[in-house]
Amino acid sequence: MSTESEPRRRTVTPDDRAAVNPFAALSGLLDRPMASFYLLLSAAGLLLTIGLLMVLSASSIKSYAVTGSAFALFNNQLVYAGLGLVAFWLALRLRVRAFRLLGYPLLAVSGGLLLLLFLLPSAGVRVNGAVLWINIGGLQVQPSEPAKLALALWAADVLVRKRALLGQGKHLLVPLFPVAGVLLAIVGKEDLGGMLSLLLILLAVLWVTGVRFRVFGMLMAVAMTGIVMLIIAAPHRIARLTSFRDPFADAQDTGHQAVQGLFALSTGGWWGVGLGASRQKWGALPEAHNDFIFAIIGEELGVIGCLLVIGLFCVLGYTGFRIARRATDPFVRIVSAACTVWLIGQAFINMGGVVGLVPITGITLPLISAGGSSLVLTMFVIGMLASFARMEPEAVAALHARGRTKWAKLLGIPLPPRPRPQRDVRSRTEPGSHPDPGAPRPAPVRAAAAAARSTAPAARGSAPVPRQRGGRSAS
Repeated sequence: MSTESEPRRRTVTPDDRAAVNPFAALSGLLDRPMASFYLLLSAAGLLLTIGLLMVLSASSIKSYAVTGSAFALFNNQLVYAGLGLVAFWLALRLRVRAFRLLGYPLLAVSGGLLLLLFLLPSAGVRVNGAVLWINIGGLQVQPSEPAKLALALWAADVLVRKRALLGQGKHLLVPLFPVAGVLLAIVGKEDLGGMLSLLLILLAVLWVTGVRFRVFGMLMAVAMTGIVMLIIAAPHRIARLTSFRDPFADAQDTGHQAVQGLFALSTGGWWGVGLGASRQKWGALPEAHNDFIFAIIGEELGVIGCLLVIGLFCVLGYTGFRIARRATDPFVRIVSAACTVWLIGQAFINMGGVVGLVPITGITLPLISAGGSSLVLTMFVIGMLASFARMEPEAVAALHARGRTKWAKLLGIPLPPRPRPQRDVRSRTEPGSHPDPGAPRPAPVRAAAAAARSTAPAARGSAPVPRQRGGRSAS
């Protein structure tokens, strides 16, 4: 009688897993030590490239009409991109201690400039009815932009230093809430969009720190009250909020920008009309190269171009939260999450305003919209996140095992520091004693004590053992 042989078991290989799971290869790439670093550079680099191309396309008509050259505004943006690369390089070389120290002078300088614009508007530059810029050495600087980074760095350092006392309300409220409240009020007077960005940073810092929900409820109530008061105090904000409900009701005045942006998006279709072939940039769409550059992307590159930009921002957000989750330093974790919420929140508020999902706030699209202060600061933040990505434990081990490459030596980028070993907390009692005085002593100590008692003289006539004081006999 013949018996059927049992089938041999075959070892499952990575190729077999890839055949069953199409995302196995992607999972393997994400498991690499430097995955966060390269994901961040790829997403930010592509967004910056798309931004430069779209600024050239969207600003060419206005630039030619104003200066006689179609490349004037693009050349300015190219210069700011170069400065942004320098800022990226500087941030990539800094250590965590430098970032913790940077928050204090940056907050003082940006807060002082904002206070100057608040008390003396004539010292600033008025653009589109708002005094948001100030001339420093021939360059127009928007102080609210560095104030965002200053709030993230300073608030994270304060909460990390006081993390053992955050259970007490006074240590949580002071000095964080008064300083943040004054900063929000000063920025919100002229720039409601900038105030919303600062509010996102503050909420992200508190959330990652682990603050209770009732604190969030109190903060949101105060913030909503302040936003309503700022809207009521400015008639143009009321008109903008009213036109948000139906921009076509006043398409020639308050709803003009929103309507023209929707026209640009609807014209593009799936594939767009072609790079450089936009019709809305010929004076119909205000701020086509700045606040509403996403509408030009939709017109020239179509739905596919819009989805590409949205996808790159999603990758940027995923990478930022990945860096925060893998960080071993609490300061790095808080700052990474706060800056990620700031950049991604600002991007989706801008794109939401263009497509009509949220009211128009005047917030720029990070890495894409024209603007010097915003681009340089965003590149510095990307460099800081890249520095944090190189400090992940797996990345540190891989970089030290590989050593500094030729490019790292050429650019002067040092290796990230190795993580410090955890120190054992030992008691300052006698050798062999237990750290907790109230706990039972270990068995060797009990045995030694029993042996010492047994050697003591038990007879009545025996001479007593002299008592020890300070290491000498009491003779």
